[in-house]
Amino acid sequence: MGTDNYEGALETGQPGPAGDNFAKTVKEYTTAVPFSAYLGVAVGAMALSLALQFAGRGKWGNFIAQWVPACLIIGVYTKLVKLEGHDEPADRRDNRGYTT
Repeated sequence: MGTDNYEGALETGQPGPAGDNFAKTVKEYTTAVPFSAYLGVAVGAMALSLALQFAGRGKWGNFIAQWVPACLIIGVYTKLVKLEGHDEPADRRDNRGYTT
């Protein structure tokens, strides 16, 4: 019976090429949009959902309401990336990831 040794596998901090490219693409698209736009879309979705509920279109209102958390999560992700400086070029960061 063989055992796999995964010790140190997560210590490299280097994702695979496919994961790295996907993450970089998502980061480029999300950081290009300001946080206030995501907040505006979330508030707009809440208002539209409420209007649809009052209009008797409850299923559509619930469908639109489910967009709110997704918009807010993407907005918070964008805000965190900008605050942490991960959207800075790699040559401007030190070895801990902080902008110099």
